[in-house]
Amino acid sequence: MSVSPASHTAQTGSLLQPSPKGQELRNRVRAFLEQHVAPAFKTFEEQVAKDRWAAPPIVDEIRAKAKAAGLWNLFLPDVSGLSVLDYAFIAEETGRYMPLGPEAFNCQAPDTGNMETIHLYGSPEQKKTWLEPLLEGKIKSCFAMTEPDVASSDATNMQCSIVQEGNQYVINGKKWWTSGAGHPLCKVAVLMGKTGDSKMPRHRQHSMILVPMDAPGVKVVRALTVFGYDDAPHGHCEVHFTNVRVPVTNMLLGEGRGFEIAQGRLGPGRIHHCMRLIGMTEKALEAMCERAAKRRPFGKRIIEQEVVQHDIAEARMALEQARLLVLKAAHMIDTVGTKKARKEIAMIKVIAPRVAVRIIDRAIQVHGGAGVCQDFFLAGMYAGARSIQIADGPDEVHLTAVAKMEIMDQLKKAKM
Repeated sequence: MSVSPASHTAQTGSLLQPSPKGQELRNRVRAFLEQHVAPAFKTFEEQVAKDRWAAPPIVDEIRAKAKAAGLWNLFLPDVSGLSVLDYAFIAEETGRYMPLGPEAFNCQAPDTGNMETIHLYGSPEQKKTWLEPLLEGKIKSCFAMTEPDVASSDATNMQCSIVQEGNQYVINGKKWWTSGAGHPLCKVAVLMGKTGDSKMPRHRQHSMILVPMDAPGVKVVRALTVFGYDDAPHGHCEVHFTNVRVPVTNMLLGEGRGFEIAQGRLGPGRIHHCMRLIGMTEKALEAMCERAAKRRPFGKRIIEQEVVQHDIAEARMALEQARLLVLKAAHMIDTVGTKKARKEIAMIKVIAPRVAVRIIDRAIQVHGGAGVCQDFFLAGMYAGARSIQIADGPDEVHLTAVAKMEIMDQLKKAKM
């Protein structure tokens, strides 16, 4: 039983669809993924196994082909000419081939968020030094925000200090879950730290600054694992910053503007994450159906068991609901802006990983022991999806945000 990768595309009907340009690029991306990315996974895994923290040559080969084909930096509207909604459909396609799918087109996190940040808030000098080589794919970046010594789900807790001394800032602190820091081409960190004192408003005490990874005092201490996966050569690292000095010109937008920048970068980034998750989950559902159709315990195929049929039905319904909500959020960012789409953006950050985790879990169950071993992609997929319920703010933070906005809307409606 084979299921076409495009089989779900008509199910969104005419409610929210890409532009003609977006659809044309989506078709080209899908064809590229099938022709160049899917066959490369075996080579990629072999090359990473030989040297986990080196850049696999196969990735550079794929990226060169994508760049030559004009399938490059599709995530950035000012470069690609695509809307956020257009790119959402493309992100879903790349999500079916994690981690190589986004990487092929220079659309991998956290580089996308960092490039968008520098594009929106960087000075001409910062853009020339860091944005241009990132857009060209010559270097990579990481995002240093979460800290091991404080409850980072409340980002105002962050203690990494950024203190001005003359024409330099001195940075001291520990960061972890600094995704991308393990890659040999990672040359710059977008770091969020504390510049203000406790007398200032809580959301004006932190700033974002560009830190070269080769600056004296920057030390990548270790690669963290996600359910045992190190995600090499990308890596999620603990990084220490000890008396790191950078020019004052490395500050993004200005002191105390960190949360303002964070809100600006998170909207489109969450669309990308959520649509990739939906692509991943479509692949898991396909695998679930294929396995259930082939295996025959107790005299009949697994797919004939009513409980499995119900799991399949629940999966399809949940995926359609999640996709439509994410597409609505993308459309709102395009039409009314990120600020007015805040509630929808928070909602999808809860819904998409929740749906993914549930469906991937059921796919693992249908696969039995094969589902949790290295012979299939489901265990790694589950690890990635489950971690998203914590990364970029845990579900509970987003649920609280949704509740506050909903209560405010309801009270306003009731004129209370």
